[in-house]
Amino acid sequence: MTDKEQIQTAINAIADPNTGSDLGSAKAIKDVAIENGKVAINIVLAYPANGWHGELQAQITDAVSKFDDIGDVSVNISTEISAHTAQKGVTAIAGVKNIIAVASGKGGVGKSTVSVNLALALAAEGARVGILDADIYGPSQPRMLGVSGKPESKDGKSLEPMKSFGLQAMSIGFLIDEETPMIWRGPMVTQALEQLLKDTKWDDLDYLIIDLPPGTGDTQLTLAQKVPVTGSIIVTTPQDIALLDARKAFKMFEKVEIPVLGVVENMSTHICSQCGHEEHIFGEGGGQKMADDYGIDYLGNVPLDGKIRADVDNGRPTLVNDPDGAISDVFKAIARKASAKLSVRKKDHSASFPSIVIQNT
Repeated sequence: MTDKEQIQTAINAIADPNTGSDLGSAKAIKDVAIENGKVAINIVLAYPANGWHGELQAQITDAVSKFDDIGDVSVNISTEISAHTAQKGVTAIAGVKNIIAVASGKGGVGKSTVSVNLALALAAEGARVGILDADIYGPSQPRMLGVSGKPESKDGKSLEPMKSFGLQAMSIGFLIDEETPMIWRGPMVTQALEQLLKDTKWDDLDYLIIDLPPGTGDTQLTLAQKVPVTGSIIVTTPQDIALLDARKAFKMFEKVEIPVLGVVENMSTHICSQCGHEEHIFGEGGGQKMADDYGIDYLGNVPLDGKIRADVDNGRPTLVNDPDGAISDVFKAIARKASAKLSVRKKDHSASFPSIVIQNT
C-alpha cells in the first residue's frame, strides 16, 4: 500500500522552473493526507505564483496518480512570503517585508515602465505590493498609474500611500504639480527620498518596488546606505551603449552588497503590427550575455510594442489594460522568477524576536 513517504518522494522530485531547484529542496510540501485511497496534498510556495498553480497542480496529480491504489488527488497551493535579509546595519521599514530596487544605469531604456508592470505582475501573482517612485527630478509613476490628487495624512506625521489598481504608491509627483521642476541640490533630493520612503504608512507589503532614477549617484548611494534593499533588478536594452551603463549599475550593487536578482532586457525585439515581421532593431542577446558574464539570472525579455507605451501614457499599464495578453504573461513570468530567486535567499528573522525594554521601577 502506498504511504505518505512514497507520495512525498514523488512530489519532491518535481522541478520548480522559477527557483531552478525542486519542491523537495524548497520544503514546499507541508502536508500529505491519505484516507481510503484519496490523497490531499498541501503545498506552500515562498513566492507568488498564481499563474503557475494550475500547471503545478497537474504535475503533482500526475506524479501521485501513478500509484495504482490511489484514487482522487486534491492539491491545495498557497503562498507564504517571508522577509529576507538586507544590508547590515540598516533599519527595516515598517510595513514592508522586502524591497526590490529596479535600476538601469541609463535613462531611456523603459525602466519605469518595467517597474510598474513588474509591481502589477507581482500583485496579479498573489502578493501585496507597493511602488515608490524614487526619481525626484522626473517622477513618472503618477501618470503611469493614472493617479491624481495628494496623499492624506491622518496623524499629521505620516502619509497614506495612494492606491491604484491594487498597488500602494508614493511619489514626489503626488505632492507637486506635474509641470513643476524640482530645482534641488543632492542633499535635498536624498532627504526627500528618505521621507517618502520612511514617512509613508505602507500597509503590510510583501514587496516594495523602488523605481530608481538613472545613474549611480546620490539617490543610489542613499539607497545603499540607509534603505534595507533585499534585492535588485537591472533593466537594459540589447544596445551596446545601454549595456555599458547597465554593467555599471551591476558593479554599484556589487560594491554595496545588494544582491542582483537578475537582468530584464526591454525592447528586445520588434514585431511589426502590420505584417508580423520580427526584427532586433537594437541588437540581439545583450541582456543574456551580460547575465552570463556576471553569473546572474536572465529574468526575461520584453518586446518593443507600441501598446506598452500607449498603456502607461494613458494611465492603464498593460497588466491592467490587457491582463491576459501575451505581454502581461511575459511580465508575470519575470515577476515569478525574480520573486522566486529572492525566496531562496537568507530570511530575516529579526521581527520574530521580542523587543527588550528596560524600565526603572
